[in-house]
Amino acid sequence: MPLSCHAFIAASLDGFIARPDGSIDWLEPFNAADEDHGYDAFIADKDGIIMGRGTYETVLGFGQWPYTRPVIVLSHSLTVDDIPDSLADHVAITDMDPTELVAALAEEGWQNAYVDGGQVIQSFLNAGLLDQMTITRVPVLLGSGRPLFGSVAADMHLNLIGSRSFPSGLVSSTYRIAANR
Repeated sequence: MPLSCHAFIAASLDGFIARPDGSIDWLEPFNAADEDHGYDAFIADKDGIIMGRGTYETVLGFGQWPYTRPVIVLSHSLTVDDIPDSLADHVAITDMDPTELVAALAEEGWQNAYVDGGQVIQSFLNAGLLDQMTITRVPVLLGSGRPLFGSVAADMHLNLIGSRSFPSGLVSSTYRIAANR
């Protein structure tokens, strides 16, 4: 059975996932709300998380590691020496391309993966490996920053599965990638 890959990410109303310097400080007022914005339901059936180096380094800066599932970091520059001892049993680093990684994880028995990080989401999309995306729009305009989406080789059609609004003002929409694998 092929591995099903799902993104769950927040973006400003003008489409940025981080400031130009990578900061996500603009999300802090919304994280303080007593809402999980659908994350708990999203992560419930995921076998693990695939993220890029930038996302990994950002999460390391949070202080306490927030994940209970295994994390695979895609990186050509990090090594196992970059993993803190406290995370050695929870984090692995690989330089596999997305197609190789998905095949290897499926072979290990993974059925559903959470794909996180702008460049990683883009690479999975362009490789035809992303099955669903949950994009949560945050009611703030940044004006510039790191965009959620980059260029694509051809139009990618999405089917809306559903949308949900939260008292905090966030709106979360889940899409299935129409033409995939």
